[in-house]
Amino acid sequence: MNLAADPPAWLWVACTVAAAGVQTARNAAQRSLTGRLGTVGATHVRFLFGLPFGLMFLAGLGVVTGLGALQPSWTYAGWALMGAVFQIFGTALMLAAMRERSFVVAIAYVKTEPLQVALFGLVFLGERLSLQASAAVLVATAGVLLMSMPAGARVPRAALLGVLSGAMFALSAVGFRGAILALGEGPFYLRATATLATSLAMQTALLTGWLLWRDRSVLREILRLWRPSLLAGAAGALASQLWFLAFSLQAAAAVRTVGLVEIVFAQAVSQRLFAQGTTAREAAGMAMMVGGAVWLLVAGP
Repeated sequence: MNLAADPPAWLWVACTVAAAGVQTARNAAQRSLTGRLGTVGATHVRFLFGLPFGLMFLAGLGVVTGLGALQPSWTYAGWALMGAVFQIFGTALMLAAMRERSFVVAIAYVKTEPLQVALFGLVFLGERLSLQASAAVLVATAGVLLMSMPAGARVPRAALLGVLSGAMFALSAVGFRGAILALGEGPFYLRATATLATSLAMQTALLTGWLLWRDRSVLREILRLWRPSLLAGAAGALASQLWFLAFSLQAAAAVRTVGLVEIVFAQAVSQRLFAQGTTAREAAGMAMMVGGAVWLLVAGP
């Protein structure tokens, strides 16, 4: 089998599950830095320390396969910038939500994203899901909402931050998918890796410029905490590489729905690192979420 021309049908699923696992580790590392660097500083860590790894991934492919198959354009740059900017906002809002609620519940709020991805993907890219796939996305999202809804009538600040973060990540996923598709007919892994390096460079430039203008002390503190920051950056770059590979193979809504498995990983991290338990309602919501994701895999996008 020629992997470049005919990748196996299951590859996007494997990339998505692996991305969700690595992303959980990155989120935990970023959460631990938020108190010392603030929301913007902890957000910047993901991009500043992820950029060298993104460039290494692209350089490695350049040596092995060459970069001649790539067809960059202003359309590609526009899609990549859209993905980069909305990912910055999504990350900042997610970290803010984590400061309000438990790690796993904050992630659950963010993971209302797949339904929004399906809508934005239809509007911006014309990507339609089948009737069964759409129903599966609805079931999975309902599980997320059940898991994350507050016990009282008042909607907590974390819910608003998390759902808004999900919207930002949904728009970023559509932007990155659009950028990958706009790069031409080169190998999927080459288009994914080039888009990763481009977006990380954009994000690093934007946030570095902002902090130089608004708060240089945060930049100095980031460099002082380079060891934990490097871990978060490396995990972020690897997670994004895997997400982008999945986006290059499948519609963004399907990828993000299967990516809900991150909530299961977040639950394990929440219990082990942050000593945060799970309520019966959260467990029921998680079961619905997993069921919806499995349904999507069985039905197909």
